Amino acid sequence: MPSSELLTQNYDYELPEGFIATAPVHPRDHAKLLVYDRKTDTVTHTTFKHLLDFLPKKCDIFLNDTRVIKARIFGKKKSGGKVELLFNKPIDAHHYLVLIRGKVQIGTELFFDDDLIATVTKLNIDGSREVSFKHKGKEIRFEELVLILDKIGHIPLPPYMQREDTKEDETDYQTLFAKNAGAVAAPTASLHFTPELFSALEQRHKTHKITLHVGAGTFKPVEVEKILDHPMHSEYFYISPEAARVLDSSMPILAIGTTVTRTVEYYTRTHKTEGECDLFLNPHNPPQRVTHLLTNFHLPKSTLIMLVSAFIGREKTLQLYKEAIEKKYRFFSYGDAMLIL
Repeated sequence: MPSSELLTQNYDYELPEGFIATAPVHPRDHAKLLVYDRKTDTVTHTTFKHLLDFLPKKCDIFLNDTRVIKARIFGKKKSGGKVELLFNKPIDAHHYLVLIRGKVQIGTELFFDDDLIATVTKLNIDGSREVSFKHKGKEIRFEELVLILDKIGHIPLPPYMQREDTKEDETDYQTLFAKNAGAVAAPTASLHFTPELFSALEQRHKTHKITLHVGAGTFKPVEVEKILDHPMHSEYFYISPEAARVLDSSMPILAIGTTVTRTVEYYTRTHKTEGECDLFLNPHNPPQRVTHLLTNFHLPKSTLIMLVSAFIGREKTLQLYKEAIEKKYRFFSYGDAMLIL
């Protein structure tokens, strides 16, 4: 493995102004699609609605059915000072990992709408915080918290969009098959499906839904000099027995998105069907089970561009990104897509 593959700075690229998509294309399947065939080393530029024309006939599809929750809430401290809290994930029945904008100490109470109160119970070295929540004076569990967040919270759009969420984001930033509440970011490769295209996909291919609750760590930049020193975040996942059987077979599979890829590859290495996935895929740790990948275009120096490089190498990844910029593709969560065959 050349050492250049292990240096964070070598996953950087220049994205010109105006290339970050701040809203999706409508209809969703009119997004651009870059198809890269590894066998022939060829690139095709098309649109997402033609996805099925490129998929191998024999291939099962894996999707992430996590549902994005309204994880961003605004409140006040006792002093009246404003705070912003971003829910990340449950730690146990009554403690939650969060990010808080505003100074807090252990014991600080934060007051939100609908009689929701968060009490800070721990300050972590990485800047995250742990809290417990009370609603109308009673400690609550995650299932109850989600219902309250749905009433008072905001869709947690990625910071690079540099805008507040709108009513449209409640459907735009959610997949058609979102079911299990728990993500603070959408599995964005799946956002391109229209009901018609998804129905056509299900008629032609067997589809399997797995769950990975995408956490705030997905946007955490790699800040260390060598990529293998990056402390990878962990996220809750669940794989059904039926999906596990397919993963244990030799059936070729298309992973719709990086979250599905990480979950499938974690299962391949551990045979765990539920737990916390902290797998970091990169050229030093390439995929063993996923045969095809559908994904969006990712941030420079992110673990996600490193994951794409695990499939096709760093140089090829950067070359395709350069071509996508030349062809005016839209980047990141609401942007265009890439299919790796």
